[in-house]
Amino acid sequence: MKILISAYACEPNRGSEPGVGWNVVREVCKYHQVWVLTTNCHREGIESELARNPIPNLNFVYLDPIGWTLDWSQEGKKAQWGVQFHYYLWQIKAYFVSKSLHKQIGFDAAHHVTYVRYSSPSFVSFLPIPFIWGPIGGGESAPKAFWKDFSLRAKIYETLRHLLRSVGEIDPFVYITAKKSALIRATTEDTAKRLYKIGASSVQIMPESGLPAEEVANLAQYKISDSSPIRFISMGRLLHWKGFHLGLRAFAQANLPDAEYWILGNGPEEEKLRAITQELGIAQQVKFWGRLPRQETLEKLGQSHVLIHPSLHDSGGWVCMEAMAAGRPVICLDLGGPGVQVTKETGLKIPARTPEQAAEGMGKAMKLLANDPELRLRMAEAGRERVQEMFSWENKGKQLAQLYEELSGEDKTCLTLG
Repeated sequence: MKILISAYACEPNRGSEPGVGWNVVREVCKYHQVWVLTTNCHREGIESELARNPIPNLNFVYLDPIGWTLDWSQEGKKAQWGVQFHYYLWQIKAYFVSKSLHKQIGFDAAHHVTYVRYSSPSFVSFLPIPFIWGPIGGGESAPKAFWKDFSLRAKIYETLRHLLRSVGEIDPFVYITAKKSALIRATTEDTAKRLYKIGASSVQIMPESGLPAEEVANLAQYKISDSSPIRFISMGRLLHWKGFHLGLRAFAQANLPDAEYWILGNGPEEEKLRAITQELGIAQQVKFWGRLPRQETLEKLGQSHVLIHPSLHDSGGWVCMEAMAAGRPVICLDLGGPGVQVTKETGLKIPARTPEQAAEGMGKAMKLLANDPELRLRMAEAGRERVQEMFSWENKGKQLAQLYEELSGEDKTCLTLG
């Protein structure tokens, strides 16, 4: 089959959205011919990889609106509004380019992969072929009860984020994208509810994240340790919505004097988090490692026993998958992507009603896992099994290839009956 994939973010050896784009197209082209629409900012990384490791059936079309190339991974941190505007214009340009390509090639199906955002349209959906939208996310919000811990800057961020989504929800092209989709996949229940609100008729819940086989194998090499001291770990940018302040409060309430809590990452909340450790009297047990290279980060995960991931609105939650692949139980809030990825067999999901209740619940979970090595072992084994079954890119690629065939077959049947 001939498949068109819209992947604004797509680059090898990268995490987050570029990693999603690259891994999807790399796996799907094992089964079908694939043409990928992406931006010029990823061109160097893609072409360098293909020069070293050519991939049959994979074709890239680089485009940018009005000749404006923007490296969103760098500039986007300083000018998010500029990135949003560029992305919208890129989608319009992608439609005209894809329309022309379709006349030449005759695609069997189209699929929007990145950005993973439900509140922005995909104009590729206007092509007269079956269209898959997603998995898409972004419908998650930090519960209002948790805002009282946020700084003014954080509250402004959350308010603007909500307004931006609301504008997207009344965009007629977002509504049309939903209506034209043969299949919509959402990363979480929260996003699915918002998609139904804007006109979607059927939405599947499907995490967008995955891990390549070689990484799953590498993570599986970390031994499951029952040594002392018990070590908890959190990894990610130190942002207000990552909820690390809740993790610290939980650790203090767990009252485990011989335990350690490692925090990996940097960000604007670091000073506040360090102050919390002093206030709670746990500064001697908490180690801030800063931002480390990926391999060192995974090694630190391998030296720990349990992942703490108290994020308040994560669509994905890659770190939870990495922890499960490494055989580390996960303690998270029952919100967003982590709430979908983690099960009762692989970790402990804490309801998020208030900050006090959430911290207390996580503290009890920390104490339980610290004192029960057999439970940690059972969760470790279940986590590794779940990643193999649900989150390997190889399995995702095979499932997508079959899905394209099914949708294309349904479309041809409808045309014949019509």
